[in-house]
Amino acid sequence: MSIERIAVIGAGTMGRGIVETAAVHAVDVHVAEIDPEQRRMAETQIETSIAKAIQRGRLDLPEPDEALQRIHWTTEIATATADADFVIEAVPEWEELKTGLFKQLDALTKPEIILASNTSSISITRLAAATKRPEKVVGMHFFQPVPIMQPVEIVRGVRTSDETIVQTRQLTEQMGKQAFTVSDTPGFAVNRVLMPLVNEAVFALQEGVADAETIDSLMKLGCNHPMGPLELADFIGLDVCLSILQVLHRELGDPKFRPCPLLVRMVNAGQLGRKSSEGFYHY
Repeated sequence: MSIERIAVIGAGTMGRGIVETAAVHAVDVHVAEIDPEQRRMAETQIETSIAKAIQRGRLDLPEPDEALQRIHWTTEIATATADADFVIEAVPEWEELKTGLFKQLDALTKPEIILASNTSSISITRLAAATKRPEKVVGMHFFQPVPIMQPVEIVRGVRTSDETIVQTRQLTEQMGKQAFTVSDTPGFAVNRVLMPLVNEAVFALQEGVADAETIDSLMKLGCNHPMGPLELADFIGLDVCLSILQVLHRELGDPKFRPCPLLVRMVNAGQLGRKSSEGFYHY
C-alpha cells in the first residue's frame, strides 16, 4: 500500500531532511513546527538543497517547486496529523519530550495510524507504552544528512507488530531509502558501534595522544573512514553524541560508554559542533 500523505513533527536538522526526502519522492508532507525562525530556516535550506540536487543531476525534477508544493506548514500538531497516513516525530532527543508527544499523537490520530520516532537511542518500547497502540509504534532512525544517506534503521519495539514493520519498510523504500530492521536495544545498531569510537577519540584528544586533526587524519587514512571521528562528532552535534552515550551508559551499565569529561565540558560550554560554529573545529 502506497502512503500518500505523512506528518512530520519538528523541522530541525533531521526533521527538515525527512521532509525534503519525502517531498522529492512524491509524498505530501504536513509539517508541524512551532518556532517561526526554525520554520524559516528549514524552508530556505530545503529549497536550497533541492535546487543543488537538481543542478548536480541527483534529482530528476524540472525545478524545486515540483517538490516544494508538496510541503505544507503549520504550527499545530492537530492540523498536521489530521489527514496523515503515517506520522514521524523528529523533535529533540529528550525522552520526556518524546513521551509527552506520543501521548498527544495517540489522542489526536486515528488508532490505525502508525506513529514513528526518529530517535537515535531512546527506547521505542517505552515510547510505545505511552500510547494505547503499542503495536503501531516503531523507530525510523534516519541518518544525517537525510537527503543523501541511504540507510534507515527500522526499530522494532517489544510490541511492534509485523504489519507495522512491513508498512514502515514500504514507506522507507518509497522515500528512496534502504531499510534495515533492528531490535530495540540502547543505541540500536549503528550508534551502539559508532559512539564508543567517537568517545575514545575524545579521550585520546583529552589525554594528549594527538591533536584533533592528527587523530582524524590517521583514522581516515589508516582505517579508510571518509570522515574522522571528531569531525563526524561535530557534524552530528556534540550534544547529540553526549545524549546517546548517556543513554548507552545508563541503560547498559558498561563503563566503556562513560562519556569523556571533555565532551561533557564542551557541550556545557555550548560548543556543539557545526550547528554552533565551534566544536573540535571552527566553522
